Amino acid sequence: MAKHEISIFFSNEGDRNDVRMRVVDELSKEMPGTGNGDDASKYIYYVETLLSGDRVYLQRPANLHNGFDFLVCVENTNYAAEGERRRNFPKHEDIGTDLQTKKMENPEEYKKLYQLLEKVFNCHDVSEEEINSVSFENGLPVDHIVKTIKWLFIEQDIRYWNYSGRNMTWGIVPPEN
Repeated sequence: MAKHEISIFFSNEGDRNDVRMRVVDELSKEMPGTGNGDDASKYIYYVETLLSGDRVYLQRPANLHNGFDFLVCVENTNYAAEGERRRNFPKHEDIGTDLQTKKMENPEEYKKLYQLLEKVFNCHDVSEEEINSVSFENGLPVDHIVKTIKWLFIEQDIRYWNYSGRNMTWGIVPPEN
């Protein structure tokens, strides 16, 4: 089967269920596969564009092939440590470590970033202007963090809806003070 590539925008406005269901409704339109490997249906959803021009995308099926599970990937990015196998999808610890570095670099600037992340966590859209008002010397660009964590929140809400959902991902964000 062919790989399907779709560019789509999902607002982060509403409550957790609104956001989750917008994504699930779109994923439910996928054509089923007829087997494993080349017979599986494969989808790429381009959902965000970074200032660098690279895109955040959702890859389906994910590694575990469970339900509506997806990988959150970023073009031209390698999150792996030196000597490890290349991967373009962040683990929660990658984001958490980057945020900790930012907090140590500039606690005042980190407070502004924390407020943006809290806004995303609480299911609100964040403007490019808001994102561009925060910067750090080290680590991933602020837009990369904000736009990627949005999708980690959503992925956790879909996968662990009956449990803590996005709260698990929020736990990697160091407190602002």
